[in-house]
Amino acid sequence: MTAVLLAHAAATLAMCGLAWFVQVVHYPLFASVGGEAFPAYEREHVRRTTVVVAPLMVTEAATAAVLIVLEPSPLTVVGGVLVVLVWLSTALVQVPLHRRLERGFDGAAHDALVRTSWARTALWTARGGVALALLA
Repeated sequence: MTAVLLAHAAATLAMCGLAWFVQVVHYPLFASVGGEAFPAYEREHVRRTTVVVAPLMVTEAATAAVLIVLEPSPLTVVGGVLVVLVWLSTALVQVPLHRRLERGFDGAAHDALVRTSWARTALWTARGGVALALLA
């Protein structure tokens, strides 16, 4: 169980840190890329980000599920609900916005991405708190 908790905390805390970096630094800078270069930039952003984020998100979700099954508690269930909310936000809100941006810079899509990603950043911050509480 210790290995599961450690993998869970590592993946969650890494995603929490990445979410804050992307929210505060990376997404706001999208507006500075320039119109002609933006579609290629966005496609490369999505490709590179997926390589880093996908293994962490899968590890986080898998270990959250294992914790709910092996150590059911209000804390593990809340953590699981937060994981589901992060995945739903990503799949239903942020991914479609990135798809719009791959066609070219769109100020409205960019603003929506920055605005809606705050919710995901908050969810991952809460997940980080849950992960730390589970370790305690």
